[in-house]
Amino acid sequence: MGVLTTSPAKADREIIRRAVRRLSDQLPQLADRLVNEILAGEGGDRPAELRADLWEVSHIGLGHGIEAILEPGRGRPDLRWAEELGRRRAEQGLPLDQLLRSYRLAGCVFWEGLVEVVSEEDPAYVPMLVRHATQTWHTIDQQSTTAAEAYHRTEYELLRRSEERVAAIVDALLEGRGTDPGLLPSATRALGLPAQGRYAVVVIDQRDVLDGQRFVRPVDGGGLRFIWRMRADTQIAVVSLGNADLSDLVETLRPRVHSHAGISPVVDGLADLGKARWLAELALRTCREPGAEIARLDRRLPDALVVSQPELADRLGRGVLGAFSDVNPAFRDVLVSTLTTWLECDGSASRAASRLYCHHNTVLNRLRRIEQLTGRSLNRPRDLVEVVLALSALKLVNSKDPASRG
Repeated sequence: MGVLTTSPAKADREIIRRAVRRLSDQLPQLADRLVNEILAGEGGDRPAELRADLWEVSHIGLGHGIEAILEPGRGRPDLRWAEELGRRRAEQGLPLDQLLRSYRLAGCVFWEGLVEVVSEEDPAYVPMLVRHATQTWHTIDQQSTTAAEAYHRTEYELLRRSEERVAAIVDALLEGRGTDPGLLPSATRALGLPAQGRYAVVVIDQRDVLDGQRFVRPVDGGGLRFIWRMRADTQIAVVSLGNADLSDLVETLRPRVHSHAGISPVVDGLADLGKARWLAELALRTCREPGAEIARLDRRLPDALVVSQPELADRLGRGVLGAFSDVNPAFRDVLVSTLTTWLECDGSASRAASRLYCHHNTVLNRLRRIEQLTGRSLNRPRDLVEVVLALSALKLVNSKDPASRG
């Protein structure tokens, strides 16, 4: 911290320089005075080591200001120091307002010291100092501005580095490297999350952006904390659940999701986020509706089993539903719709008929036709499992009816 005044009129130059040389001899006392002024406005003393740092900074800054006046040919050491100090204070995490206040106080201390010296040695020239007050405070503004600009640049750089570090750590966890030595301790520090806790991963399809409905990330709240990562076609979130459950997470996402989203089961720690990401992506692959759909893996395990083994699912679909190829395509769609609705109605023909707007005997006749085509009885648990999984394969794995393939 320091003050620089530009060259005054020739008649005043020697008076100013003589007074500044006297202030140079009093530099330690000026630094003491400045430190006391700063601390008086901060509500108490700092620890000894911090007070010593403040005194050193004050001594150096005032010294640079005095040097710039006595040796103007050496450039602007006060501005170089202001830039260094702004950078240092940002790295220390100290408030910018505190730094700018110290510059204002430094200007006051220097100016008061200058007036005192001139009053003692050349009292007739005290009115002359008034002509230089504006330039002195203009210099203080220059120093403050330089320090603030350096502070903001450093603050931005530190934030960017911090964000890059957080992103790298989250990526490593999502890639399944949670068991790498040193990663978990680094993750807990950088993310502010415990190694052990209740976590889930959300994967959201980004194709909704192409439809003009951009996904808006939810803010933290309700016990949920989100850490997001962008991919080319998805957004991925690590979610710290706290005491919330997956239903709370779904309700938070539902009004914001315009395409498909998959949610992993709850995992017990940061080291399991790689597995959770894979399970969330698997849940996403089970989405079948054309509009918005949020899939929880724990609610779609049979479908997830099908999409995780596409080759076996294709064989199962063709083996069970292959005879559907002999049916008129329109009626085949009716049979598939009837079977799907009947399953959604927990095997109730009456409820299915109500939803399909037909008689319940019509539903029963269609189900018997399905049994004839598949050679499976819908009343036999083992056969019903095969039919359900084959139906999932038809909807999730193949782009067309499996029976029409080879």
